[in-house]
Amino acid sequence: MTRRGLFRGLAATGAAAACVGVLSGCTHRSDDATPEPTVVSSDSATSVLDSYQEADLSLSEGPSWSLPLGSVLHEAEGTWIPVVLAGSSASPMVKGCALSLDDGSLAEVIPKTLSSSPTAVIYDVRCSDKVYAWVEYDYLTADWALYCSGFSAGTLSGDTSTLWQGGADFDPPKFACTDNEVIWQVMPSTSGSRTSESSYCYLWKLGQSDAKAVVESPGRFACAPAVSDGTVTLAPRVRQSEGVYYGITAYSLSDDLSTVVDQLVMPKGVKPFYAVRMGDKFALSVEASYGTGDLLSSMGTYIGTGQDASGFVRLSREPSANVAGKDGTYVIKSRASYFVVNTAASTYSVLPATNRCMDYGEFPARVGRTDKFVTFATVKDEETGYPSSVTVRIFTL
Repeated sequence: MTRRGLFRGLAATGAAAACVGVLSGCTHRSDDATPEPTVVSSDSATSVLDSYQEADLSLSEGPSWSLPLGSVLHEAEGTWIPVVLAGSSASPMVKGCALSLDDGSLAEVIPKTLSSSPTAVIYDVRCSDKVYAWVEYDYLTADWALYCSGFSAGTLSGDTSTLWQGGADFDPPKFACTDNEVIWQVMPSTSGSRTSESSYCYLWKLGQSDAKAVVESPGRFACAPAVSDGTVTLAPRVRQSEGVYYGITAYSLSDDLSTVVDQLVMPKGVKPFYAVRMGDKFALSVEASYGTGDLLSSMGTYIGTGQDASGFVRLSREPSANVAGKDGTYVIKSRASYFVVNTAASTYSVLPATNRCMDYGEFPARVGRTDKFVTFATVKDEETGYPSSVTVRIFTL
């Protein structure tokens, strides 16, 4: 699969950005050997709600800030958090911003699209403290493009690179930024004409002229890339000849995803909702109960590894976000609040949502290992009861 063979040229979007090429070959192909599915029995896993003791909240609340209504934060690892901000007018409809965790200032990074199309918008953004990446999407044609620039002190630096472009047959990419790298997935749309094609994950480093194809999935990936502890976790399809299996896999960032650090193969037909590697374990979630297979076929969040099926911890609550934390402490979203689970002490506590937030509560802007847990929530005006702003809170683990 090559970008030039699939997608329209850059001139079609009117963007002034240099195209990044793609090196041939793929580091991990769909026919790579994978382990047997992980089998977790009900009596071998520890239930947080049944076996752990409730304790005082161990998180220390830090500063909080108020952002304009319509601000949506996304997961990031550094001192800058990527923000999609609704524009004050129809043009631009959306802006790409970044929030500083040092002082709470909101920097306007992408004030408008590179595309000259009047129906194109900034669709999604991610950043580290060194790179800022964003997707532009045309709501009329379904064309999209992934761009990236260097990033420092709240502003872009250097030239903008076009990492990929697609149309209606391929979904806008799920992507992540870490250090000076961008990792993204190109997947065929479930309603397009290319549904039978493989999906691919790519890696690009700032300043390079080419990206690398690093992981192939014979079908769609189950989860977005999740960066933590020097790894990136993906969930490609595996064991293709035997049915639908997803392999939650942690790849090492130190060698451009050449090394598989750990892999956990889910039961047949069970699709993980979120997954990230933290320390020597995966924190993974299942959105629905499949009614077949072992415990991993049931709704909930699980902490464990593909190397030891007997040591799993389970929180039987409907998941709605990725897990964050450090050193055996896991912060797990459950509806409006969070469970803070300490596997070393066998305790849990509850982090309530901020006052007057909407029913769906707060969402995290962190994933995986972190010293500072960041949340955001839409809150209602005290007098009118209507949504009025977005509150960002920081907690120290």
